[in-house]
Amino acid sequence: MTVEPSYGDLATRLAAAEAALEAVAAGAVDAVASGHGDGAEIVTLEHADSFFVTLVTEMQEATASLDSSGTLLYANPRFAELLGIPLSKVLGRTLAELTVKADRAEARRLLAEGARGPTRGTLELVCGDGRLVPVSVSAAPITGERREVCLVATDLTERRRAEHTLREAQERFRSAFEQAPIGMALLSLDGRFERVNDALCAIVGYSHEQLAGLSSDSITHPDDAAADAAALRSLLAHEAISNMCEKRYLDPSGRAVWAAINLTLICDADGQPLHFIAQIQDITERRSYEHQLHHMADHDPLTGLLNRRSFQRELNSHAARTDRYGASGALLMLDLDNFKYFNDTQGHRAGDELIVRIARGLQSRLRDSDALARLGGDEFAVLLPSEDEQEAQIVAEVLLQLVRDQSVPAAMQSRRRITASVGIARFNDGERLTADEMMVNADLAMYDAKEAGRDRFACYRSEEYAHPRTETRMKWGEQIEDAIAHDGFELAAQPIISFAAKRPEQYELLLRMRDRHGDLIPPGSFVYIAERLGLIREIDRWVTGRAIDGLAAQRALGREPRFEVNLSGDTIGDEQLLELIERRLRDTGVPPDWLIFEVTETAAVAHIGRAASFAERLSELGCKFALDDFGAGFGSFYYLKHLPFDYLKIDGEFVRHCAENETDRILISAVVQIARGMGKSTIAEHVGSQEAVEVLARLGVDYGQGFHLGRPAPLTALNTTAKVACDTERTNATRNSRLPAT
Repeated sequence: MTVEPSYGDLATRLAAAEAALEAVAAGAVDAVASGHGDGAEIVTLEHADSFFVTLVTEMQEATASLDSSGTLLYANPRFAELLGIPLSKVLGRTLAELTVKADRAEARRLLAEGARGPTRGTLELVCGDGRLVPVSVSAAPITGERREVCLVATDLTERRRAEHTLREAQERFRSAFEQAPIGMALLSLDGRFERVNDALCAIVGYSHEQLAGLSSDSITHPDDAAADAAALRSLLAHEAISNMCEKRYLDPSGRAVWAAINLTLICDADGQPLHFIAQIQDITERRSYEHQLHHMADHDPLTGLLNRRSFQRELNSHAARTDRYGASGALLMLDLDNFKYFNDTQGHRAGDELIVRIARGLQSRLRDSDALARLGGDEFAVLLPSEDEQEAQIVAEVLLQLVRDQSVPAAMQSRRRITASVGIARFNDGERLTADEMMVNADLAMYDAKEAGRDRFACYRSEEYAHPRTETRMKWGEQIEDAIAHDGFELAAQPIISFAAKRPEQYELLLRMRDRHGDLIPPGSFVYIAERLGLIREIDRWVTGRAIDGLAAQRALGREPRFEVNLSGDTIGDEQLLELIERRLRDTGVPPDWLIFEVTETAAVAHIGRAASFAERLSELGCKFALDDFGAGFGSFYYLKHLPFDYLKIDGEFVRHCAENETDRILISAVVQIARGMGKSTIAEHVGSQEAVEVLARLGVDYGQGFHLGRPAPLTALNTTAKVACDTERTNATRNSRLPAT
């Protein structure tokens, strides 16, 4: 705050100087009259007079002398300048004439008291142009018979303007502080609340009165208090200008409230600390979402168990511990028997419910130290960190019995019972195996259990590699590698029909592998092993390259189809694939939006961060992205916010019976409305009848795919066939296709 300059003693000094001047003059006159003076006194008088005139004239303060009636006898140039009136017109006027009417009583007081001794006050003077000038006035008596008063006036205009600006700034701060949508607080240097706003009270659940003088530590979660105190110390030590952190407050009920806090130290003009100002935002909901996303990134969306990625992380950590401290523990791979038949006959919804029941049952039979994961579909994995082989076998038998006890429809039970096959792989001293290698070993043992009759467990032993059955399975990897190296794969194309145009506008490419006899092997027989052996990325690159070549061939024929390419979850984020796409599109001139990459919802959710980034990269290249099997898992609609996509492929579970089932129609309609609201297209899978076609078209679905609309045909057949009917008739190419179904 501006401190008013003290000019009270200035008038006194001027009055004293004038009195001294008079004394000198009087002494000089006496000396001359008596004949004792030699002229020196006259010089002194002239010097004093010159000093006084110079002093008053050059002063920056408006200075004047007034007689007892308030008439100005003398004024310096600054006084005239202050009033905007020529000096000649200032002299002879009274102070009352120069003062606004409201301040004339104050002017009289200053004159009366100033004649007796120093005094102060404020007045508003009237300028020559009518402006009012606020002034601070100091008055003091001038010694002598004339009883004059010396008056010094200081212009307060700038000071008043500064005070007004300060008040406005203070009001803006007060308004911004109190009405801010986020919490605001002034804290003392020892961390106590000096002032808070309504938003902060709402965040922490305390009133203004309750927070006043309360230490911030007293409502901070104990686990965060040390970091909070360290932030204050850091700012006081000038180690940082401000501090940003996230911590938990505890409301009156003890509930934790997460807050993001920006803390700044406020200092005075000399750099001395005054207080802290804190901006506080409630991030409880954001932290909850982050926790959910983190949980989803590491857990299976259907069962809540660990997913493949997080389980492999646990497995690698355990493998590292065994390398350092000695081998212990076992890995169990559990695969349900006859689950596909159950899914096909009872529906995906019933299959999901069964998977969830089994997952909960497995959790209930295992210890907290055991790691349980759903790897996908009907496959589970269990890490027993300390059990030996005999103990692992006991656990396996318990889990097998749990699956046997699951209730399924009687008709289903009488035909194909739901059981499980379990493979056990032990961590052994001297074997430095990675998580992937351990999972392959447990897989091999699990397939042994299946081939031995199912509903049992089998243990992996490395010395049994010579066993013909095991050796045959191990050759799958060699066969896949050979197919990659020697072009042993083939692609089939299944038409996707536009309900509006009643013709195919795009095709889904389906992978097949030829065996040594030339027979086609469906992907279900080898893709899983390719994923286990780390070969799936090379396969996906092969498919993508052939898809672009196929599009180039179609373009040369004057056609403009679009191809859908299925990607494994392991391929999501593959930089080599992205480089291949960019290079081949550039070399062939194929429009990028003719290429649609399709990822299943479950694969995308298992790698949601990579999936979102991958989809964004594809979008930058100009390609499209489709989310397949939409609706197959829980929480599907949540993922739409985090996965950029162009097409939603509605899971066949909702499509198969949509002509008869009202619930399916409601769900399909909801998906369509959401997709349309986001400017995206929908594709219905497994369309099996003309009635379904009509229902889907009426509900607003954009495209359909299924055997009723067209079976998969060799990709090369598209070079001779350009039209697929959208009714019960089939084209020759479709009718004659003998490729295995998807």
